[in-house]
Amino acid sequence: MKLRIEKGTEYTETEIIIHCLEVDERLNSLIAQIRMYDLTIPVKKEGRNYVLSTDSLYYFESVEEKTFAYQKAEVYECSLRLYELEERLAGTAFTRVGKACVLNTAVVEGVRPMLGGRLEALLENGERIVVSRHYVPAFKMKFGLGEREDV
Repeated sequence: MKLRIEKGTEYTETEIIIHCLEVDERLNSLIAQIRMYDLTIPVKKEGRNYVLSTDSLYYFESVEEKTFAYQKAEVYECSLRLYELEERLAGTAFTRVGKACVLNTAVVEGVRPMLGGRLEALLENGERIVVSRHYVPAFKMKFGLGEREDV
């Protein structure tokens, strides 16, 4: 793989072009990370409004009809519903892992199988998120496990 970076005053915005023979799982993962680079989500905390970059977010969770955005150590309230977040984050490393949770697979350090066909995802910050069996196939694809049966 070759990487070429061109800097110059003639450029008004960052443009990324990928030349490849074939788009494989590793390249799809890289593309998902690049797409997250420029996406932001509006959130609130203690009466103040913030706009967070999606690459800083670990997961979104819906609790009692409210949506919360989780970073490594901070929690914010988000006005968007989970289905709206799914639409906005399509093509990124985010995927639905339960009825009330959308997870950033880029912050998952590892997974382990649980009873009932579920998975437990270990996040970089030490948190553990359960992946419901209904969402396991989509999670495996996003996380790069493909269709393997051993996890």
